[in-house]
Amino acid sequence: MRYLLLATNNKGKIQEYRSLLESLPFELVTPAERGITTVVDEVGESLEENARLKATALASESELVALADDSGLEVDVLDGAPGRFSARYAGEGASDQDRVNYLLAKLDGVPPEKRSARFRCVIAVATPEGRVELCSGECAGLITFKPRGEQGFGYDPIFYLPDLDKTMAELSLETKNQISHRGKAARQVAGVLARLGR
Repeated sequence: MRYLLLATNNKGKIQEYRSLLESLPFELVTPAERGITTVVDEVGESLEENARLKATALASESELVALADDSGLEVDVLDGAPGRFSARYAGEGASDQDRVNYLLAKLDGVPPEKRSARFRCVIAVATPEGRVELCSGECAGLITFKPRGEQGFGYDPIFYLPDLDKTMAELSLETKNQISHRGKAARQVAGVLARLGR
């Protein structure tokens, strides 16, 4: 069996990727499962750079093909913030709820029609030899005035999808994977693995 290292220990991401990539002829493993404790600092200037940094570092250390993503929520009225700082927007150690509350406070008084946003995801797939390919996806929506739904993680409870009349956190995992930024990027991974000869 061939292994594909998911360069994350985020439980929400692991659950989504196990579902998204279940058809691949790989067993997905996490750093924790392989005894890898390295934490890669996300010092890149873009989602692309951060995904590449994580994937190449973990592929080199594990000697496995590694998949890493960097994702961000971009809010138009905030000039694209929080963007690549989405996970740290409310400060180090903040919970998902803290980040949601912080963002909603930033948007206090902003009317519905000015609350447009998008989720972006960049996935880097790296080999131990240093070859890297990138995949990307995005999903457009609006920021709600209060959280709705119990599914998902991160900013999902305040990311509203007008066509479905639901927030990302009100979707089943199957539906979310069909339309999400991460789902769109992940569907490109099989082709990348084929090109990398893995």
